[in-house]
Amino acid sequence: MALEISKIESTEFSYPIEDVGTDDGFNLVYEPGTTTERSLFGLRIHTYEGLTGEFVGGNSPGFAQINVIADYLIGKDPLKRERHWSEIKRGLRKYDRMGIGPIDIALWDLAGKHYGAPIHELLGTYRTRLPAYASSYHADRNGGLDSPMAYAQFAENCLNRGYDGFKIHGWGGSPEARDINREIETVHAVGDRVGDEMDLMLDPACEYETFGDALKVGRACDKQEFFWYEDPFRDGGLSQHAHRKLREQIDTPILQTEHVRGLEAHADFVVNDATDFVRADPEYDAGITGAMKIARMAEAFGLDTEIHSPGPAQRHCIAALRNANYYEMALLHPECENTQPPVYQNDYSDHIDSIDADGTVPVPDGEGLGVEYDWDYIEEHETGRRRYE
Repeated sequence: MALEISKIESTEFSYPIEDVGTDDGFNLVYEPGTTTERSLFGLRIHTYEGLTGEFVGGNSPGFAQINVIADYLIGKDPLKRERHWSEIKRGLRKYDRMGIGPIDIALWDLAGKHYGAPIHELLGTYRTRLPAYASSYHADRNGGLDSPMAYAQFAENCLNRGYDGFKIHGWGGSPEARDINREIETVHAVGDRVGDEMDLMLDPACEYETFGDALKVGRACDKQEFFWYEDPFRDGGLSQHAHRKLREQIDTPILQTEHVRGLEAHADFVVNDATDFVRADPEYDAGITGAMKIARMAEAFGLDTEIHSPGPAQRHCIAALRNANYYEMALLHPECENTQPPVYQNDYSDHIDSIDADGTVPVPDGEGLGVEYDWDYIEEHETGRRRYE
């Protein structure tokens, strides 16, 4: 029986994150007594036949692009994802194409419900338990991750919880507050404390202002035998030349491509020797369809694809990949909660205690994404809505 899309609804909502603020560089940090309101979107793709594909997440720039493409989907068969992916990609060619991700994930959710299977089965299941690494908040100056020793202690706490990997998001904030030596001290403090027992990663999130700073920190990572070094440069992670030059000077593997969009840009990074690991994200990189294309491309070059950020769609992608090492449990902190929205009615969770004794998380096994969203909460906290039909 053919299906037909009847209506698309986009609902913006907000929710509070307690004891979290921002530093001078837009990073989320621990700040006791401060409440940050975070905005996300709930997307529902309805069919005349009664099936609905759902996704909660995304950001305002991505959802603004849905205004461009939603009318194209009305009346279309939602199961023709590859055709829609190609047409929407062309339709958004003037933009960064982040609007494809929410639509594509919701279409995969709908397909799973249609076929009565979780998304990872439709992709081809490789595993159903995913090793997770602890991915920290950025440094604060408020009694949380406020010193190299505090990072080392938190890494050890995560090790004791069962995590096999730990990633540092380091010292952000204003240029006056940055001290590259403090970043280096943090690398050594964490490496000395847990480096023999955990895979360690460093993600400066494009904070470093000079090649020299990136090189100094990279050589500290070399001494501590870090697993990867991610997005150091202020270029926003875009320069293939800069990252190739950095690779030539250090031993620690580079992980790039979080901030380039689409299959072709990822492939260009690989063929130009500008990264060792490949980063992909189903929300950012044109959905589950786009993220899996990137992962298959990387596999052909013998490289691993590390899926960015936590979430149900991310879990399904990793479950269908051989060439992926870890699930990113982010953001974690010793004093405040993860940024997960309170919209899951089943037992799905991305909090620090969500791993089992082996340091793994499960892949949802229900139909589609395998999660139940609390639409009452989303609508009670609604800040905006668009409907296309």
